[in-house]
Amino acid sequence: MARINVNPNRMELSRLKKRLAVARRGHKLLKDKQDALIKAFLEKARAGKELRESVEKELAECYGTFVLSRAQTTPEILEQALIFPGAKSTLSVTWHNVMSVMVPEYDVQQEGNPVNYGFVNVPLLLDAALEQFSGIIVKLLHLAAEEKAIRLMAGEIERTRRRVNALEYVMIPNLVETIRYISMKLDEQDRSTLTRLMKIKEIVSAK
Repeated sequence: MARINVNPNRMELSRLKKRLAVARRGHKLLKDKQDALIKAFLEKARAGKELRESVEKELAECYGTFVLSRAQTTPEILEQALIFPGAKSTLSVTWHNVMSVMVPEYDVQQEGNPVNYGFVNVPLLLDAALEQFSGIIVKLLHLAAEEKAIRLMAGEIERTRRRVNALEYVMIPNLVETIRYISMKLDEQDRSTLTRLMKIKEIVSAK
């Protein structure tokens, strides 16, 4: 515990007591914020885990369908079928305040038809694969937004934790120690002054 280097007088004592009251109030507010952030973070992390598992399962099915369709045709025909995309996606981002953390929300607008080729020599499974990929884009972006929010909230929790620890283990103990030191010094000065006054009174009474 370190003591703040100040002059031990009543004005400094009053100022430090006010700082201590503000520091304790700030510590309580930050601790409440940290607890609320951790609760919201855990809820979002659990939901994010479930969403990721669901998306990964669907994505595996999409790739499985695509692999089967690729096995039913030649690389040249597959390349020719996919060389000109028929669908277009437009992405927009909005930001929302969640427990003082700005988290993103992605929105995608899809136009056109992903199946943009002739049907001669092209397996039907390719149509199914492209439609599956087109449908999973929204879920992938939702997953990306959720995981970005989780990372941002984790960073805010860490910053809040550092502030809480700085107040709890550094600033508040230093203020308490300094207030105790100044109070002791003032008490010593009061006793010294009282002793001098009593001696002066004895001298005056002796005359």
